[in-house]
Order: sequence, then C-alpha cells, then structure tokens
Amino acid sequence: MMLIAGTVPIKGMPLAVGRVVREGEALAIDSQRIPCTQGTGAMISAALATTAYLGLEAPRAVIVGDVGEGRGSRELYRYLVDNVAGLSPQVLALHYWLPDMSQTRQLCEAVEGCKERPVIIADAASMYSAKAAGVAEGFDIFTPDATEIAFLADPNATHPAYIARHLFESDVDRVPELARAACENHGAAKLLLVKGAVDYVIKDGDVLATVAEPSMPALEAIGGTGDTVTGLVAALTYAELEPQEAAIIAARANRMAGKYAQATPATKVKDIIAQFPSVFKDYLCQWSNVCYIGGDGKDGRS
Repeated sequence: MMLIAGTVPIKGMPLAVGRVVREGEALAIDSQRIPCTQGTGAMISAALATTAYLGLEAPRAVIVGDVGEGRGSRELYRYLVDNVAGLSPQVLALHYWLPDMSQTRQLCEAVEGCKERPVIIADAASMYSAKAAGVAEGFDIFTPDATEIAFLADPNATHPAYIARHLFESDVDRVPELARAACENHGAAKLLLVKGAVDYVIKDGDVLATVAEPSMPALEAIGGTGDTVTGLVAALTYAELEPQEAAIIAARANRMAGKYAQATPATKVKDIIAQFPSVFKDYLCQWSNVCYIGGDGKDGRS
C-alpha cells in the first residue's frame, strides 16, 4: 500500500481516510472531495495517474483541512502516529502540514513499529519539520527546490524563511555544494531530488544524475508542478523501482508532460497531469524496465 498524507487549504474540512478515486477534475477520499490542483491534491493526482497506468492499487490518502490554524495538522499527526504501524504502508509520502518537531519525531518512532519499514518521502513542510526535528536522515527521499536545498544546508535554520541570506541568494550551480553541506549537517534524506531549471538527483552528497531536457521554463510558473514530481517519485517507488531510478524518471516525465501539454505560464497543473499516461506509453519502457502491458494488474516489467 502507498499512503499519502497532507493538509489541504479548505477551512473546517474533517479528516478523511481512504482509497483515492478520480471524479472528473476532483479527487474523492472517503466522503470528501478536493481539487487536483496545487499542493497535496496535485501530488496525489500525479501518483494516481501513475498507479492507474501501471495497473497498481490506487494510493490511500489521509487528508484534512488546515488554513494555517494548525488544528488540522495536529489531527493529521495524531492519526499517523496512532495508525501507521497498523497500516504498514510500503511507501509513506508526506506533504503539507504545520511543522511540529515533537510530533515528527513521534511519527518516526511509530514507523519503527511497521511490519516492514516503508520508504519515506517528504516534500514541502513535512520536509521542513523533518530537518528541524533532526530526523532528516531517517527519511529516504526529499524533493526540495533550489531555495529549500539552501534551507537544508543551513545548520541553524528551522524554516526556509530563516536561512542565511548568502544561501538564499544561491544559484543553480551551487546545488551540488549545498546538497553536500546538507548531508554533512545531517539535514538531508538519503536521496535528494532537487527540482529546478536543472533537476539534480543526489545521494549522500554525490550527484548521480542531472535532468535538464526537455527544457520547459514555463513549468516554473505553474503552481503544483513541483508537487507532481513528488507524486511521481512516490508512485514509481511503489512500483518497486530503486529510489534513484524513480527520481530520475519522475524528473524526466514531468518535463516531458509539460512539453506534451505545450505548457505556457497560463497552463493549469491538471493539464500537465493529463499528459502522464501518454508520456509513460511513449517513454517509460525506454527509461526503465517497467513496460506497460495493460490494465490487468500484471507486473509490467520487461
């Protein structure tokens, strides 16, 4: 099972837990419907598009409304701490919530009770809380952008807003240097997929791969396209690809989907997500040993 957890900016929306179903341009989880746009919704949508293409079980999600008050985030932490061991997901992908260092540490302790340790992926504020809580090295994959890698590299920052100015003003050429610093300062997961004009896949401070083609600068202006990368990584890891392979393919697929959509800054993220099946059909077998057979649930590996 793949479990995706995060908050959505809907005031008062109660906690919802269940298998994800696509309903038009919305996602249905239990009795709740959320848009497949920015943030957690875009991440879930990308993961769902991938599992549907590969004939895998749809993601299970835990979502709750939070518009910055923190109540929903606390409820989400409590649910995960109390239930993750019983659920024992193969992949646990975390997204937006109000960072809470104590609760993050409790979640990491709870994960140790799973039958088998899941692959743990974090993006956005869940990544911030993992770093600030001193448990980043217990995570398998972080998916920061260039500013967030500067935060991970700063040993004194507890939030990206507080990183040193010289780090904030870093450019793409400094990503490898900052990633090494993040690893040395115990602020990074085992694997980093740094998203930007050039995507970097970095393990233990060493650059394994860069992805720069196709060049799609318009994606930088489209809200949610970083979230879709994380959803792709989660689903491809769930499909039993090695994390570094999943990261490279996710970066390639996201860019190619932008090309297929003929993306401009006015393009919506849902139009990018809609291209993933076509991208997978044309390239996934070429990029990996996962080749689509049909929607019959077969493994699909060549």
